[in-house]
Amino acid sequence: MTDPRQSQAKSGISFTVNGEPREVRAYPMERLLDVLRHQLELTGAKEGCGEGECGSCAVLMDGALVNSCLVPVLQAEGASIVTIEGLAAGEQLHGLQEAFLECGGAQCGICTPGMILAACHLLNGKSDPTLEEIREGLSGNLCRCTGYSQILEAVQEAAQRRKSA
Repeated sequence: MTDPRQSQAKSGISFTVNGEPREVRAYPMERLLDVLRHQLELTGAKEGCGEGECGSCAVLMDGALVNSCLVPVLQAEGASIVTIEGLAAGEQLHGLQEAFLECGGAQCGICTPGMILAACHLLNGKSDPTLEEIREGLSGNLCRCTGYSQILEAVQEAAQRRKSA
């Protein structure tokens, strides 16, 4: 049986990824996650549940946190997308990436990119979130390794560093 996402011909789709204009040829209903991983070789976003429940595939699209496993690539036409690969400035890690490393918020690595992007989205809207606001901001992301305390600590640490910078 033919995959319904591939029932139409491939189209040229243009968008910006991590500040770089990109054009891909893809089936309009192909998942953004698959295009990022397979065509653009940006493998930071992970295939977790494939249902938008775990957050492992989270990216920022026009500033909004989205699960890329649920976004047809056609919806990304003209959008600005940020993946985990786009947070660092060359060799200089983003403050959240540093805090996750220092606080032990990254273990197996499956949830880490989505967690960091969810935290980035949160901190872009709230510079000094409470612990409850951090929990809510990360609520769409599941982790099986850390027990969450190190992740929460990492987000708090990154927020404090931003505040004192």
